[in-house]
Amino acid sequence: MNFHRAATLCRGQSSKLLAASRPSLANNAATSSSSRLFSAAPAATAAATTLPPSIPRVGAATAFPNEYPGQNYIFNWCLNADGVTPLQKCAFRITKPLDLKVAGLALPKSSPLNVNAKSDRSKVPEAGMTEALSFDTFDEVTQRTKDALSLSEGLYCPEGHAPNTKFGVRVITNSGKEDTLVSDLMAYLERMPKRDPTSQSVTCYVLGGPSCEEFAGYAIEEVEEQTEDGSREAISVATVVITGKKPSLKRVVAGIELSVEGLEADAVERAEKKAEEEKGE
Repeated sequence: MNFHRAATLCRGQSSKLLAASRPSLANNAATSSSSRLFSAAPAATAAATTLPPSIPRVGAATAFPNEYPGQNYIFNWCLNADGVTPLQKCAFRITKPLDLKVAGLALPKSSPLNVNAKSDRSKVPEAGMTEALSFDTFDEVTQRTKDALSLSEGLYCPEGHAPNTKFGVRVITNSGKEDTLVSDLMAYLERMPKRDPTSQSVTCYVLGGPSCEEFAGYAIEEVEEQTEDGSREAISVATVVITGKKPSLKRVVAGIELSVEGLEADAVERAEKKAEEEKGE
């Protein structure tokens, strides 16, 4: 989004006033100096056409006012679409090691980072699939987590592809300089091509703090997405919620892995259904 001011010169009115003044100037020698002033106008106009090419670009602003590291309007709107509003104006999008430095975080000790989360998979249930976690409970905890993240002093958001897939993952967490969770997640996720922030297939809300209750769960839902040709198609997206005094890397990774498996299963089922429909036609 670009903000700029444009000053418009009323050229038509100026031309009419100039034309009306020329007869009197021609018949009155006393106004010869004024005549020379008007006769210089074409020269000034010609000079204006030879201005440096940088001049026309002055009004085309390409940066938002009041932006700084941690305050990016486009990314903030993207977080808002995810249900989190960074009220403290401090939210860092982390897609590469340099972003960690900008956010004041340490670099990971190893990259890429392999994480074995098998022991934590059973601790991250899917909402609605077991009696342990209903959709209502999941939705309630998710909303509380989003509200708490919105009020956090700082947000750190690693982004990347889930390993060996093309499913985009965004983690939104308040765990920053206190531990290495963000750095490790950046090293765990595969780097995506550089692009403007957008919604991802898997969104993880990770809230840490002394008063946070221990919770872990994920849910998969079907939404509609607009394609390049303007049509709409159904896709599946996943939400992971992990809270606790100090959320563990393995617990977050377990939620990501389970979500990706669910998304892949939905994609296969959707493709098979489409093939049957086309075969029936």
